[in-house]
Amino acid sequence: MSNLNILIVEGNDPKNNDFFIKAAKASCSENLKNLVLKLEPSSVIKIINPSNDDQTKKALENIKNYHGIIFTGGAMRLNDMTDEIKKHINFASNCFKYENKILAICWGLQVCSVAAGGKVATGKNGAHVGIATDIEINNEGQKNPIYKNKKLKFTSPAFNYDEVCEMPHGATLLSSDKINNVMGLYFTSGKSEIWGLQYHPDYEYWQMINLSSGRKDRIIKNKLFNDENDFQKHLDYIKEEDKKLDFQNRTCEIKNWLNIIKIN
Repeated sequence: MSNLNILIVEGNDPKNNDFFIKAAKASCSENLKNLVLKLEPSSVIKIINPSNDDQTKKALENIKNYHGIIFTGGAMRLNDMTDEIKKHINFASNCFKYENKILAICWGLQVCSVAAGGKVATGKNGAHVGIATDIEINNEGQKNPIYKNKKLKFTSPAFNYDEVCEMPHGATLLSSDKINNVMGLYFTSGKSEIWGLQYHPDYEYWQMINLSSGRKDRIIKNKLFNDENDFQKHLDYIKEEDKKLDFQNRTCEIKNWLNIIKIN
């Protein structure tokens, strides 16, 4: 296979896009595009937003031309179920009608899970704010190609209030941590294969620190931390973890997914 043709599905609405561009220096989709091009420089990438009906129509018309699809993270919450969120779910459902290899990250995992019949709710054990500590790959995960060469226990950038509380029928749990049972997931729906990650192999810690800092008031109001000092200690912890994180291990799942779509 020569060039990989990849469709990236933006997970944010315009307002949240502006916030991500300011805090993380790129939208979710552009951030992922930059990483994919770093890993596979010859890739040809198209970005769409499901809120744009013309973009989704054209994407579905050309969907057989893509070797793989990535659903990005985002700041919307499934249980708000706005018209825009419904468009994201409907687009995922339409993608499942075709033979696709899909990587679904954070919000993307939640959207694809709901589109496939699963359920999402507020995390019963709290939230990940910038980091997920000690994610453990289970026996099924060790056999799945998405985790090839990944450390069996790892810490990763992550940011989510919600979790997949009911997996799609027939889904295989690949990894978990103390906050969310579903951190890595593999399932099929329609004609598609989906690899879902609740954390962010696509982001760096400095981006997570900026995104967390930009939401500080909301985070403290939601009682995720006792006060500003407690919140600052958490950011300091992330900075320390940043010193330990290497690029290859952080981005391992994305590289593995790219290899999967190359083979297939």
